[in-house]
Amino acid sequence: MTAVGQDTLKTRRTLTVEGKGYDYFSLPEAAKTLGDISRLPVSLKVLLENTLRFEDGRSYKVDDAKSIVGWLAKASSTKEVPFKPARILLQDFTGVPAVVDLAAMRDGLTKLGGDPQKVNPLVPVDLVIDHSVMVDFSGTADSETKNVDVEFERNEERYRFLRWGQEAFNNFRVVPPGTGICHQVNLEYLGQCVWTSTNGGTTFAYPDTLYGTDSHTTMVNGLGILGWGVGGIEAEAAMLGQPIAMLIPDVIGFRLTGRTVEGVTATDVVLTVTQML
Repeated sequence: MTAVGQDTLKTRRTLTVEGKGYDYFSLPEAAKTLGDISRLPVSLKVLLENTLRFEDGRSYKVDDAKSIVGWLAKASSTKEVPFKPARILLQDFTGVPAVVDLAAMRDGLTKLGGDPQKVNPLVPVDLVIDHSVMVDFSGTADSETKNVDVEFERNEERYRFLRWGQEAFNNFRVVPPGTGICHQVNLEYLGQCVWTSTNGGTTFAYPDTLYGTDSHTTMVNGLGILGWGVGGIEAEAAMLGQPIAMLIPDVIGFRLTGRTVEGVTATDVVLTVTQML
């Protein structure tokens, strides 16, 4: 996080944990001005916090926060609000072109006499290599190792480029092939639920949110992390600190009771709910 807003509504507070202070933007404080938000869905509370944190009177305005709270009147809205995720998740098919674009920006800045080191993602970016991995060997104990070895040999040029990118750019990490599928890696290793970053010597705590260039990105919502899939262009814009305008989404409550029977998976439940909706 490279910048915070002007805090017009005076919601910034400090939480001290084990002697360390964390600044955050308080929704209860915002409610004193915006009205009761106790029945606002959690996902919209995350959007509200994002607006409070970045409110600068230009890209983010107090009216955006009012629009989110105004959703309660009809449980629907036609208003658009800006959104900046805490981080970006890329898979290799869409992620490699994004890194190429960053490299091209550095090259262009060099030709103009500028400092290429200034071109970096402004939010943390993780590129998980999984989509390109093929199964050449199976059925033996060393199949995984052999497949990974063939993958490195087959796409050597790509991996040399990505290794350069990881060393050259700030806020950019590459998860190598053989680690796992990107949305599963996101769940097990990358998700933090609460994100922290330092700005101007102050550490801020805020909800973990993300854009992912994979349709399964929404799996991370199971951890209470707001995330969804976007295209490569939207992901690149967010990497470079641009807020993406979005309609305030409809939120539908769905109550599940009882227990599933043996053999029914969570995926079966989700697909059934989706069909009903």
